[in-house]
Formats: sequence, C-alpha cells, structure tokens
Amino acid sequence: MAENQATSSEPQASATIPEPDPKKHYFWGTGRRKTSVARVRIRPGNGKFEINKRAIESYFTTDQQRNDVVAPLQATETLGKVDVFVNVRGGGPTGQAGAIMLGVARALKTANTQYEDALRNGGYLTRDSRMVERKKYGRAGARRSFQFSKR
Repeated sequence: MAENQATSSEPQASATIPEPDPKKHYFWGTGRRKTSVARVRIRPGNGKFEINKRAIESYFTTDQQRNDVVAPLQATETLGKVDVFVNVRGGGPTGQAGAIMLGVARALKTANTQYEDALRNGGYLTRDSRMVERKKYGRAGARRSFQFSKR
C-alpha cells in the first residue's frame, strides 16, 4: 500500500495537457512575487517558451533563473510538451522568475488537476508573501536610524 501512495504523488504517464476550450485557446495562470506580476498562458505544443515576446535564453541571463522558471514543467514531466507564453511586469529578474514559476504552476494545475500533488509537493503552488518593508518617518530607511552624533 505504501508503494501505491508513493506513485500517486508522481504524475502518471496518462496525465497529459488536454486541448483547451476552443473559445479560450489557452490555460491561464497568474503569478506574483515581490512587485512582479506574471500572466502565463499554456497550450499543448512542442516546448516553445516566450517571455515578453522574447526567448527564455535572451530574457533570463542566469541558469538559476531559467531553472526556476521551468521547474514546474520538469516536476510534471511536461517540459517540451507545452508552449508557454508569459507577460511579466514590475520588479527585477529574481522576482519576475518567481512570479513566472507560480504562474506556470497554476496554469498547469488548471489544465490538469492530476498535477496538483506534484506541484504542491515541490512548493510551486505556494505564494511567497514577502514584500519590501516601507520606509518610516524619522528613519533613514525602513529600520535604519540616522547617524547619531554625540557632539
């Protein structure tokens, strides 16, 4: 019985991305991290990955960011089987990569609910709620005080 439970958390070979509704054309997912917002669309295809109409290799310069973005696809074994189109705004490269990762995971979950266990176990469906703390009056930053002068 334990063996059966171990295989149930992994995606089955029969779990594939179905064709979306003809009126919608895509499965959608929204991801957010820090101040970045990513709108992700996926559909069955041959592995095309565009971010703001640019290839992933030209948009993200580091391997870490590229790996973060495609991690949900690798967890569900759909890398190369779906086309992913992303519009992302705000923040920097790290925040955008995190937002895209969450958006891709949510779109995959919408496309096929059998992927939810694998995505949740990998931590791809959890929103990172950390934001920058606001600056307070009477301080140099959020917490740092102005330099103290004794004389």
